[in-house]
Amino acid sequence: MSKQHRPFPLTGSPLVAALLVLFILAGIACGSHRVLLPPRLNLSPYGQIGLVTFTAENAKGSLHEFATQRFSEYVLAAQTGIEVLELGAADSVLRRTHASELGPRAAQALGGEGGVPVVFFGHLKVSNVKPSGSLAGLSLPRVEATVSAELSVELLSTKSGGTLWRSSAVASEKVGGLALVGGEPVFSAKDPNSAYGQLVNRLVYAVTYDMRSTWVKQ
Repeated sequence: MSKQHRPFPLTGSPLVAALLVLFILAGIACGSHRVLLPPRLNLSPYGQIGLVTFTAENAKGSLHEFATQRFSEYVLAAQTGIEVLELGAADSVLRRTHASELGPRAAQALGGEGGVPVVFFGHLKVSNVKPSGSLAGLSLPRVEATVSAELSVELLSTKSGGTLWRSSAVASEKVGGLALVGGEPVFSAKDPNSAYGQLVNRLVYAVTYDMRSTWVKQ
């Protein structure tokens, strides 16, 4: 009598269960495959980048200088093969270049002056300063307040004066070390990083996004 061959029992088979697990893991691995994309704004071909200290609106003190310094740090950390040449405060640059504003004419003059192929101009606008409690309008040495700010940065060619790139960001944060003189905020904290570093970091991180490499799923 010949033996009958029974079909392989698929249901409940340890082998099939193992194969299913491997199949699922393979699918997850394929689904989570990531690729590093280069930055949208590649500064390496320029080599040397000019940076004018950001201008400020509706605020006095050192906030715009602190933002400029942090911007430079973020740019240098994001890309290699470049160096940032700090060109000084805006009013000094305007006097040297005989320009009325930080625009194409000033950029072209800076190119002839220092040889940088591109230059960053930035503007920091402060608004909606809301002191803690009911302290608005008073002149106080130090207060804590919620501050809204907008940072706009553009990159200009010093050869043509044309705009190569532009970005802006808005953020609101509670800051310390703030003085109110006649209702106008004065940023003069001894430790600006502790006082309003979080606000500046949010703004700078957002405007420098195009300069960083990013991971994307494929």
